[in-house]
Amino acid sequence: MRIVIVGCGKVGRTIAEQLNGEKHDITIIDTYAPVVARLTDKLDVMGIEGDGSSMEILKEAGAENADLLIAVTDADELNLYICLAANSMGTKNTIARVRKPVYHKDLSDPLSKVRNSLGLSLMINPEMIAATEIHRLIRYPNAIEVDSFAGGKVELYTFKLNQDNPLIGKRVADTSLLKLSVRICCIERDDKVFIPNGDFVPKSGDKVSVICAPENFVKLFKKVNNSSAKQKNIMIIGGSRTAFYLAQLLESDHLNVKIIEKNEKRCEELSNLLSDTIIIKGDGMNQDLLKNERFDKMNSIVTLTDIDEENIMLSLYARQSTDAKCITKIDRLVFDSIVETLPLDSVIKPRELTAEAIVRYVRAVKNSQGSNVETLYKLNDGKAEALEFKVVADNADLISKPLKDIKFIKSLNVVCITRRGKVIIPKGDDTIERGDSVIIVTTHKGLQDLSDVLA
Repeated sequence: MRIVIVGCGKVGRTIAEQLNGEKHDITIIDTYAPVVARLTDKLDVMGIEGDGSSMEILKEAGAENADLLIAVTDADELNLYICLAANSMGTKNTIARVRKPVYHKDLSDPLSKVRNSLGLSLMINPEMIAATEIHRLIRYPNAIEVDSFAGGKVELYTFKLNQDNPLIGKRVADTSLLKLSVRICCIERDDKVFIPNGDFVPKSGDKVSVICAPENFVKLFKKVNNSSAKQKNIMIIGGSRTAFYLAQLLESDHLNVKIIEKNEKRCEELSNLLSDTIIIKGDGMNQDLLKNERFDKMNSIVTLTDIDEENIMLSLYARQSTDAKCITKIDRLVFDSIVETLPLDSVIKPRELTAEAIVRYVRAVKNSQGSNVETLYKLNDGKAEALEFKVVADNADLISKPLKDIKFIKSLNVVCITRRGKVIIPKGDDTIERGDSVIIVTTHKGLQDLSDVLA
C-alpha cells in the first residue's frame, strides 16, 4: 500500500516503524528536517520536509494516488484539515489523531455527519486507547495483559505462573483447561515465545497467554488458585487526558477513584469534568501525601504522570508498600530493555497501542481476498501476534475440513472459533465454516489473509 504519514513525533515515528516492517511504500512529512533525516536513514521510507497541510507538499508526497494518509501532528485541528485536504485530492483512506475529549466525543460515532463530511476512515486517540487497555487490566487484576476479540465475546489474558501454580510441571494436554473451554495460546520463557503443543510443560516464571470467554476466565483463576481481589478503590497518579478517560470508564463501573495531580488548573478542569472522582492537588512523589490518601488500601494504582522515571519509581514503591495491582505508563520506548528486567505488574505503551490499531486497520484495508483481518494484537512485546479473521468466502483448503486434517504452517495455533455468537475452543475434529471468526496465535509476522496459515 502507498501510505503518507504527516507528523513524525513519537507516535508518527512508531507508526512509520511498524508499517515499514509490514513492507508498505511509505512517505513521511514533517516540518523538522533532522527528524525526517533520521527516519529516512533508519527506515526504507521517502521523506519530505515541509508543512503537511500544504496541498503542494501533499501532492509531492503522492497523496493523490495514496491508499492511506495518516495525520498525527500535535494539533487535532491540523490533523482534521490535512485529512480533509487529502480526501479532496483523491486519497482513498484517511486517519486522524484526535485527542481533545470534545472532538473525540463528536467524531467517535462512525455515523457522525461531521466525521463523514471530513471523509475520515478512522479516528485514533492514543489516550483513549491507553485508558481502555488499563480499564481491561483493572477488571481482571490477575492478568498483566488483556486483549479482546469478537466484540468482547472472547478475551486473551496473559499472566505469570507463580511457584505454587498447579499448571507447572504438567503437559499442556494433561491440564483440565479444555474442560473449562480455555486454550493456552503462547508461553514466553527467557525472552523466547513458544506456541505450545500438547507436550509442552510450563515452568515457574513463564508468562502464559490463554484465550476464553470472559466468564471462563474467572473459573480458570479459581482452578489455578490465584487470588482475585475485588476491585473497589483505584488511585491514579497524574491528571492527564488518559487519566480523564480512565476515570470516566471507572466511574461507569461505580468504583471509588482518586486522581492526584499537582497542577491546580488541571485539578479544577478535572473536578468540572468528573462528577464521582476525588481530585487531590499534590505531588504523587510525596510519600506523606500517598500515606494520607490511604495508598496502602488501594486495589489498583495507575501511574500516568508525564515523566516515565516517576511512573516507574511510583510503581516500584507501590509494589513494595501495597498489595495493589500496579499499572505503569511508559512513553519513551528507549527504556524497553531496562523495564523488562524490573518487577512491574503491567506496562502500558500508548505509542505501541496506537501503532498496533493502525496496523490492524491497514491489514484489513489491504486484504482483497475472501477473509479479512478483523482484529490484531501484538503479544509478548511484538514477538507473537494474535489475529482474528472473518471467513467470508469459500476456500476448499480450509472450509468444512477437520482441523486435524489441515496442514498449517509451524508455530501457529488456531485457538478459537466464534460461530453465530457461540464461542468454540477448537479440537482436532472441529471445522472452520463460512461466516465464522477464526482467531489464530503465531510467531509469524505480517499474515494478511486466512489462507496464509496454510503450509
